[in-house]
Amino acid sequence: MSKIKLNVLGISYSQTQTGAYALVLTEEHGERRIPIIIGGFEAQAIAIQLEGLKPPRPLTHDLFLNFAMSFGVNLVEVNIYRLEEGVFYSKLICNNGGKDIVIDARTSDAIALALRFKCPIYTSEEILQKSGIVIDIQERSETKTKKAEPIDIEEKKTTSSPKSNKYKNLDIDALEELLAEAIKKEEYEKASIIQNEIKKRKSQ
Repeated sequence: MSKIKLNVLGISYSQTQTGAYALVLTEEHGERRIPIIIGGFEAQAIAIQLEGLKPPRPLTHDLFLNFAMSFGVNLVEVNIYRLEEGVFYSKLICNNGGKDIVIDARTSDAIALALRFKCPIYTSEEILQKSGIVIDIQERSETKTKKAEPIDIEEKKTTSSPKSNKYKNLDIDALEELLAEAIKKEEYEKASIIQNEIKKRKSQ
């Protein structure tokens, strides 16, 4: 069975389940996207890595990375191999220097680990046919001209929100102080919003 490589496009609020998030994966050489519903904790773990935030203390997935590397175990790839009743099944392909080890994992955890180990994520054509969403013509054009940015996990259906508007009157120095404070307090959702505002200012 041929493998198709996937990339993490971003995270947004789920429009179908209250309190949940949609993790969006996209095929590397194609136009289909796979939305996967995940919980808030897993969304935060993925968003932290996408945004390049460094927590003051290791989180669960960071601990797994440190533990594995300390004992010479590397995560070689993540494989999303099955879709049943809306649930995606994944496995971790690990290597200890001598042989491959296959470990069953929730897809949300597998993606969070793949981002930390910087390993590829794969799926099959069958799963893409079942769950893949083809982007429309306008999105396709934008994708070719602009690299997709991680979707802020605080982003709602409206283009502006009170949580982001309150930072618009602050200068970059003040925003960077707030960012450092949010990271120190482990308020990662708030840190993500502030960091996006800083990036927006610096790109203008």
